[in-house]
This record gives sequence, structure tokens and C-alpha cells, in this order.
Amino acid sequence: MRLHNLGTVIGFELRRTLAKPMFWLTSLSVPALMLVIFGLMWFSNTSAAASVDAQRDEAVTFTYTDASGIVSPDIAQQMGGTPTSDAEGAARAVQEGRAVLHLDVPADPSVDPVKVVGADRGLIGSGKWAAVARDLLQRSASEKVGDPVVTSVLLNVPTTSELWKDGERSPGVAAAILPGLFLVLLYMGVIMLGQQMLNITVEEKENRVTEMILTTLDPTVLIIGKVLAVLVVGLVQGLVLLIPAGAAALFLPGLLGGGSTPAPMPGPAASGLLAGGMVVDLVRIVLAALLFIGGFLLFTALLVAIGSVMPTAKDAGSAFGVVILGMFLPLYTAAVVINDPSSVAAQFLTWFPLTAPVTALLLNALGVLSLPVAVGVIVVLFATAAVFLWAGVRLFRQGSISYDKRLNITKALRPTRD
Repeated sequence: MRLHNLGTVIGFELRRTLAKPMFWLTSLSVPALMLVIFGLMWFSNTSAAASVDAQRDEAVTFTYTDASGIVSPDIAQQMGGTPTSDAEGAARAVQEGRAVLHLDVPADPSVDPVKVVGADRGLIGSGKWAAVARDLLQRSASEKVGDPVVTSVLLNVPTTSELWKDGERSPGVAAAILPGLFLVLLYMGVIMLGQQMLNITVEEKENRVTEMILTTLDPTVLIIGKVLAVLVVGLVQGLVLLIPAGAAALFLPGLLGGGSTPAPMPGPAASGLLAGGMVVDLVRIVLAALLFIGGFLLFTALLVAIGSVMPTAKDAGSAFGVVILGMFLPLYTAAVVINDPSSVAAQFLTWFPLTAPVTALLLNALGVLSLPVAVGVIVVLFATAAVFLWAGVRLFRQGSISYDKRLNITKALRPTRD
């Protein structure tokens, strides 16, 4: 197969798409909407913090050291706390998995934050530890109102969080932001470019020009060139989306969290560097990028194959809903997937090609997708995309002149006899 015309096809498709004002209008409208959403998130942080505080009534066994003298031993005991004089030893017990939580209360909590060392229980469960620290001090301080330090504690308790898992420092929610962006980009890319993916093959059939095109171009070159062009367009839209998101993360760091802030990562942390409140976990980001590319190619190739079968764009559009359903199904079952990634339902959603991109990107962002599983899913996505692309080329070759009726898929994919 000669690919000397591949660049011509890619260049033509890119010029035709990027030169349309509607493309840029649609692409730029999404960042504008994102800025509105970020603004709403900014004003709703108080509600999010209150939701975390609602978990504080659940009993927790923890140790604490108190240099301020504010903590009431009776209240701490009621909450499940045990005093200790060895702060480093108590923190080491959490790090090694022998305990779940240790609180180190400084001499002046109104100035210095309470250090929270807790076990990593996921993004939601780990947020409880800061609530326990606030509850302990606020309930203890309520007995001593009148002291300025105590009064400030009643109003606000700053904390720093340090999470540990399997003996290693866990970056927590900060490491989920950048990998999670690839999940947003996948949704945006498929939703905004889905119709264009369908029209890759339908457009020429509707215009009755396929026979003329195929006299000068191999159908494989034509389809691959169009798919690569759509991928490039998707990356352009991704950059348009990432610019406002990155600006919001840098200039509005309050969007990222509630009342606690992550403690500085000591030394060259394995999870990466801190940047604008975000942790750059290179492994998870690379996996997210590969999952995004594999998922985007899979959906593009599938829509190309669908377009090769349908005679008109209207007929092809009816099948687009099935693809969207496959993308949104993991979100409807997100609670099951996140709480028990090893369950049968979660495993099915992780490995089934149509739901694998979203499910794997979600689990990767939350840090519960193991490296072997991630690599396996990536292989499945690229292999399935190749199969769909092969089917699309074959169906387009066989159905290029089926202008008035749907192509018989079984007949078109049947091996030809020489």
C-alpha cells in the first residue's frame, strides 16, 4: 500500500475544518462555559467543605499530640482519640499501615496548621481526616470561649494533610487533576467532533463523488488520512480547552480543595512536582494520554465504520446515540466502579472496548488503576481501533456506490476469493 497521498488527504481535511468559522465558534464557546462553571465551583466551595464535615460523626480511632493545651481529653476520648507524646512514632505508624490517623496540634492553631497524617481512603474518604481535626478542636474550644486563640479556632482551623498508602507518600486529590483533564477532553472531543467523524465517509457518498475519488486514491489511504486529520483537529480543540483550565488552576487555586492543603512533598517525591496546587504525576499523565488517544481513535474508527454502512448522514446520526450511551454508561455506574474496582461490573466496564476509555481514565485519575491493567486496556483500545478502522476501510470500499440503501455488513466483510 502506497501512502504518498496521505499528506494530501490530511492537509485537505485540516484546511476544510479549521477554515470554518463555526468550528472556532463552537470550540471557543466551550472554554467560555468552563469559566462560568469554574466561577460556580468557586462560590460552592463552602458547600463542598460542609459536605465533608458531615462525615465527622462517624467514629474514628486516632492518636494526637497537643502543644496548645486546647484539646479536651474527655472530648478526644469520646471521638476515639488517644493522646501520645511521640508524634513521630504515631505518624510512622500511619505511614506503615499500623494506624489510620494521627493529629499533631501546634502551640498556636490560629497561626500554624494542624498536621494531619492519615491513611489514603480515596478522594472522598480521606477528606474526613481534616474534618476530624476541626471537630476535635472546635468541640474542645467551645469549653474555653474567651481566649483569643480559642475563638480563632472556633472560626477556622487550618490544616495540612499527609496521606500514605502501602508505605509510600500519596499525593491525594492534587494528582488527579491533570489525568482527569484527559477524561474531559475525551468527552468534549467525541461530542463536538462526532458528527464530523460520521461524515468522513458519508459526505462523499451523499455528494456522489466516491467513484471519482477512488480512481486516484486507495481507500485505505483516504480513510487513514481522514482519521488522522480528525485526531489533529481533536488535539487542537484539546489545547483550546486546556488553556482556560490551566489558567483557572493557576490563578484560582481555591477551586482545588476545601479547608485543608497538602503538606509539601519532602525531597524528590515519586509523584512529581507541585505546580499551582497540582501534582504532576508523570506516570498517570502518560497513561491518561495513551488512554485518551486510544479511546479517541476507537470512537473515531467506529463512527467511520458506521458512516461507511449508512447511505446518508441522517441515517448515520441515529447510530451516534449508541456510541454516546457507551461513553456515559460508566458515569451512571461510577459509584460501583470507584468503591469496588475489582467487582464484576467494574471489570466489565474497564475491559469492554466501548466503556473502557472512560472507565480506565476515571480509575487512573483516582489512582486506583494498576499499571498492568492500564497497559492491558491501552492495548485493547488500540487493537479495537485498528479492527474498526480495517472494517471501516473494507466497508467503504464495498459500499462506496451504495447511495440509496444500507450496506450489507456480513456480505461486505466476507473474505473475497481470488
